[in-house]
Amino acid sequence: MTEAPPDLRFSHFGFYVRDMAAMQAFYSGVLGLTVTDRGQLGPVELVFLSRDPEEHHQIVLASGRPEGAHFNPINQISFRVPDVAALRALSRRLRAAEAADLIAVTHGNAISIYFRDPEGNRLEVFFDTPWYCQQPLREPVDLEQPDDALMAQSEAMARARPGFKPRAQWVAEMRERMRRG
Repeated sequence: MTEAPPDLRFSHFGFYVRDMAAMQAFYSGVLGLTVTDRGQLGPVELVFLSRDPEEHHQIVLASGRPEGAHFNPINQISFRVPDVAALRALSRRLRAAEAADLIAVTHGNAISIYFRDPEGNRLEVFFDTPWYCQQPLREPVDLEQPDDALMAQSEAMARARPGFKPRAQWVAEMRERMRRG
């Protein structure tokens, strides 16, 4: 009999930064994370931030990212919001903050905005739609269109993809697949 894998759940993400003040201002001022702790660990300055009172930190900023590093190993850092209203509100904040590379897209199973923080790390903020479809799918959408039009556009794209099904069905299938190992 094989041992069940541990019940792992994502908790936090830490990365090195060049300009701690600018990065802290972006993550707390624009994205609304709260600084929960800060301090030195040897030569490294650490700033811990969270939006969830149950999580001491969801993001850790660590000083020491070298200047001149020409490749960023971070593909993206993603946050979930509850609905399109929250996504639109954040999009407005990001436009006001002149966030770089701001784009709204549908993945069929989610509607997202992508943008860059002050050091060029790509972030995604999204909400789940009620559908599943095979990934990858990334098509631009207009967040300013009415909710019903936005959702209809996203659903149509999802339905056109292989494996379309209600999200609840996909979750149940994944739960069973993960239970079986």
